[in-house]
Amino acid sequence: MPQIIFAQIDSVQLLLKKTDWHPQKIAPRAKWEQHHFANAELFHANQNINILRIKKGHRPLNLAFGSGGKSLIPTSTQGQQAKALAALNGTFFDVKNGGSVDLMRIDGVTLDTTRPSGKVLAEHQRSAILIKNNQVQIVKGDSIKGWEKRLLTEDNVMVTGPLLIHEGKKIQLPARLFNTTRHPRSALGITRSGEILWITVDGRAKEAAGMSLYELSQLMAALGCVEAINLDGGGSTTLWIDGTTKTGIVNMPCDDKVFDEYGERKVSNVLLLSRRKPKIND
Repeated sequence: MPQIIFAQIDSVQLLLKKTDWHPQKIAPRAKWEQHHFANAELFHANQNINILRIKKGHRPLNLAFGSGGKSLIPTSTQGQQAKALAALNGTFFDVKNGGSVDLMRIDGVTLDTTRPSGKVLAEHQRSAILIKNNQVQIVKGDSIKGWEKRLLTEDNVMVTGPLLIHEGKKIQLPARLFNTTRHPRSALGITRSGEILWITVDGRAKEAAGMSLYELSQLMAALGCVEAINLDGGGSTTLWIDGTTKTGIVNMPCDDKVFDEYGERKVSNVLLLSRRKPKIND
């Protein structure tokens, strides 16, 4: 079994606090930060991390989900098509046939339903992100099929996971390869002050090892998250911010097996940070 690295949260917090994150304001109450941890500084490995911080009271920015359905479209393209400020890859999907394998509902329309792969739901099918009145909420579900149909009645729902932190407590994750192996990761967190964090961790390169979900949980806790949830990762991990780099992609997607911004994968759905003012009850 791959080695699981456990670090003291205090030491990770101290390292992050001392880090020069190269902050860049991209809109009122929205800031992008990036840092490459070389010399095995973080979790005894090289890491490349991007954070989009969206402060509480972020109106007139608008949080939304994009795409869904059978089409697979790069994260950057979905952001551009929506005329958004930023886009982050979303939940898990069927690479061969298209469509999310987890429930996706956008503006009241259910585009994809959860596709169980066994008698109980997969870990990424046991929690969800909700957007209501332009506010984000993370919901804990369970392994019983159909929980999301009973409990998630909101108009904008993305089932994903595993859940990493809930109500200030780290979730105990089983020692499965998906959880213990280092991969590129995408995640969403909410801090005690209500700030929303979009996180990408690059991987599968000598410049960036990626993280296990145990390490990702520690990172999110060290960043002050009281709620945190994993999104689809691996080759899907992509953060696009309009007007930043040549492509707008600020992390290093790994599908081209080169540590650059050009290895983006087509995905089923994304999270959007829009410029437009939200409608009433949006």
